[in-house]
Amino acid sequence: MKTLSQATDTQLVHAFQDGDTQALEILISRYKDKIFSSILFLVKDKFLAEDLFQDVFIKIIETIRKNRYTEEGKFLPWAMRIAHNLCVDHFRKVKRTPTIKTSDERDIFEVINLSEESAETRMMQGQSHERVRKMLDMLPEEQREVIVLRHYADLSFKEIAEMTNCSINTALGRMRYGLINLRKMLTEQQIAL
Repeated sequence: MKTLSQATDTQLVHAFQDGDTQALEILISRYKDKIFSSILFLVKDKFLAEDLFQDVFIKIIETIRKNRYTEEGKFLPWAMRIAHNLCVDHFRKVKRTPTIKTSDERDIFEVINLSEESAETRMMQGQSHERVRKMLDMLPEEQREVIVLRHYADLSFKEIAEMTNCSINTALGRMRYGLINLRKMLTEQQIAL
């Protein structure tokens, strides 16, 4: 008999449906980093990403408890689709709300940075990660989205195509042009990662 930590995603879902809450904890810990990173790169706000991350797992719990989970063996792509849809819903709601931008088109609250981070956290965030984030932010939304879903969520191009409602060739093209644009930025700005 396998222990829960060695169980497949499908086995964990079934165990949770049978009332074992530890099974859900294992699923969350197994995928929390990938899901959270993807949300963070899409919304670019740590606190909003944390809220959306919680909403993703609330929706997952509700769906599993109501026995509506049908994605046998595909838990991560299913969870990523939920996360992506919640991000899209958030942007639809916010679209009507004006933001205050600085002269270089950044949100004023990003510049002010109201959150207080510990010295340890700042040290751990390397300059390379910050440079990549800034360059990703400069890409067109479709290209950034595909790169984030591919590299940070480890989704296949087929899964990305389904999630973004485009063909696999379109997803591949967006990835290609996104990488070309990133290389161009690296060269023009003479950035070494």
